Amino acid sequence: MNPTQLTLGQALIATFCIAAVICLERAFPFILFSKHEPPKVIRFIERYIPPMVMGCLTFYCLKNVGFTSPVSFVPELCGVTVTVLTYLWKHNPLISIFGGTITYMVLIRVL
Repeated sequence: MNPTQLTLGQALIATFCIAAVICLERAFPFILFSKHEPPKVIRFIERYIPPMVMGCLTFYCLKNVGFTSPVSFVPELCGVTVTVLTYLWKHNPLISIFGGTITYMVLIRVL
């Protein structure tokens, strides 16, 4: 037996331990803040961090876009445009992300 391999019992114990940690991690905020309001810093994080993360991811995804020819930036521009317009239309992040991704993937294959 290879020393890095786990037995079935060890793998099951590890899986259950990881599942318990994830369950407790997700329940922790509800347990902690069930009796009183969360502090202002938590409300700030809850409100402003998701848009800031999305902005950072947008800039990260577009950092290598070249503007030397239309073929090099049209798929990215159209993907971002479809994502924003779909979100403004439906207010559903999942639909807008899939719509923008599909638009980008089709355009990089076609152009």
